[in-house]
Amino acid sequence: MSAVTWSVRVDAGLCLGSGICAGTAPGVFVLEGDRARPLAERVAAGELILEAADLCPAQAITVHDGTSVIGPRPG
Repeated sequence: MSAVTWSVRVDAGLCLGSGICAGTAPGVFVLEGDRARPLAERVAAGELILEAADLCPAQAITVHDGTSVIGPRPG
């Protein structure tokens, strides 16, 4: 059985470069210049990824489980 993975995207047009995502989930996100990006398109599922999406001040991060958007979670 394979591990559950999610697709993670950062909208560069919305990203403010706050670094909250990289600080919350450093193995998943990195700051490059003044914008964040995921280190990989598919990542192992984990609470820190959803937390990073929830905390993003620009709501630039979306987390997808298949075709469903699971993050950010409703406030």
